[in-house]
Amino acid sequence: MTAAIVELEEVGGRLALEVKERSGAAPMSCYQCAKCSSGCPVAGRADLKPHELVRLVQMNQRKAALRSRFIWECTSCQTCVTRCPQKVDIPAMNDALRAMSASEGVAASGTAVPVFNDIFLKSVRKRGRVYEMGLMAAFKLRTLRLFEDATKAPMMLAKGKLPLSGPQVAGRSERERMFREAAEGGGE
Repeated sequence: MTAAIVELEEVGGRLALEVKERSGAAPMSCYQCAKCSSGCPVAGRADLKPHELVRLVQMNQRKAALRSRFIWECTSCQTCVTRCPQKVDIPAMNDALRAMSASEGVAASGTAVPVFNDIFLKSVRKRGRVYEMGLMAAFKLRTLRLFEDATKAPMMLAKGKLPLSGPQVAGRSERERMFREAAEGGGE
């Protein structure tokens, strides 16, 4: 038997460095044991499994990683980190990849999570809290999922779970400053 020779280019390229800088996670520490994927509650329905995403990052496959639905569907439950013998923080990597995906405008088609995140943060920025009725109305209009779960609305309204008027919390200028500093990469 002869040994196979595999030639790899750009292993640990720019993407792995950028993800490590942005997240603090170490994608190059992963040795692909797939323990993260075997425990992941999202792996069965996502386009990638956690270890496959890490491999894309290791192999400098920027486009595929940033367009993955998995980075948006990950619930950050930390099961992968708990199972990982190397403690590779995939949820932190996903946070960095989401930000990169959103800023480059290449979020995965077929997922509404980026839209939800955008509306959620705008609500918090404006009001200081989430106004659920406004959040869901804006989400339904932007995604055109108008009647997907409409049968739940009457029950939620009857139980007072969807108040018709939303909260207003003082401190808007402080929130604006925090959002600005976060967009700039932190503050002092």
